[in-house]
Amino acid sequence: MAISMDELQLATRNHGMPLEALRYDVTPVGLHYLLVHFDVPAVPEDWRLHVGGLVSRELTLSQDELRERPSVRRIVTMECAGNGRARLEPRIVSQPWIAEAIGTGEWGGVELAPLLREAGMGDGAVEVLFTGLDRGIDGGVEQAYERSLSLDEALAGDALLAYELNGEPLPPQHGAPLRLVVPGWYGMTSVKWLERIRVLDRPFDGYQQAHAYRFRRDEDDEGEPVARMRPRSLMLPPGVPDFMTRRRFVEAGPCSLEGRAWSGVAPIESVEVGVDGEWATARVEPAPDRFAWSRWTFHWQAEPGDHELACRARDEAGNEQPLEPEWNVGGYCNNAAQSLAVTVR
Repeated sequence: MAISMDELQLATRNHGMPLEALRYDVTPVGLHYLLVHFDVPAVPEDWRLHVGGLVSRELTLSQDELRERPSVRRIVTMECAGNGRARLEPRIVSQPWIAEAIGTGEWGGVELAPLLREAGMGDGAVEVLFTGLDRGIDGGVEQAYERSLSLDEALAGDALLAYELNGEPLPPQHGAPLRLVVPGWYGMTSVKWLERIRVLDRPFDGYQQAHAYRFRRDEDDEGEPVARMRPRSLMLPPGVPDFMTRRRFVEAGPCSLEGRAWSGVAPIESVEVGVDGEWATARVEPAPDRFAWSRWTFHWQAEPGDHELACRARDEAGNEQPLEPEWNVGGYCNNAAQSLAVTVR
């Protein structure tokens, strides 16, 4: 179970959201989770967004020209597809997320769909490819980071090209000057440092699409593409922590538990809180936006002793968090119910 120097190096480059930040409706920028696949790139001073491929009119837009267009703001919860990877056994060697690869931002920018319609997609268009400025080697393949969406998903109206986060200019580590934000999807879809959009007449078969982000049960499994976020609930750790183990210490008596729950498939229907294996229903508040997390609260009468607290969510489509994770080659989509060790004094 030892963490390798390579994994430690990844863990120091990237960072998760401290779970005490679940108290915020919108995550402060510096606390929002961050994953950079390669390097934060140097952006040219003459940066332009290029829209081309199977279109009737190619577009080249500067930052000022993008900002002149009608703008939107959306509160979106974003989670890394590898969140929870470190809890799988046998362990997957990669960015060792535990449960903290999450954040909710208020993203500002322009809607993707009107831009694509303005360019005019040609007959036979099937996908839209997004290419970032970040470049490196993954799986032995040198590549720019690229992901695609089906034409239907790209035109659905939810995706936006963001140049602001929480009302401020997008910071470099989050993709400045422009990034894609696809609400409801795991974070790997929201390409940062966006440079080029191309309409394709065939499915994109690049590394990040065809190999990296696929749910495979073994090495011989072709797998299924990782797409929308599975339902998940996280609890704001109560009381105070032990420095090393993070075990929680709580005073006996009435204790208010709270957390957040979300799903990329459908709105959250319910959250349950478990105390030593006994489950009860929490109170769930409406989400501030369609693809933002919902706050939940639960009253616990804390009795002295050692306890295990847990929480699990269910969405309106009937998807529910499992109690045990489902192992897979990449360590993706582990939405098993969170548990916390608590000592009541």
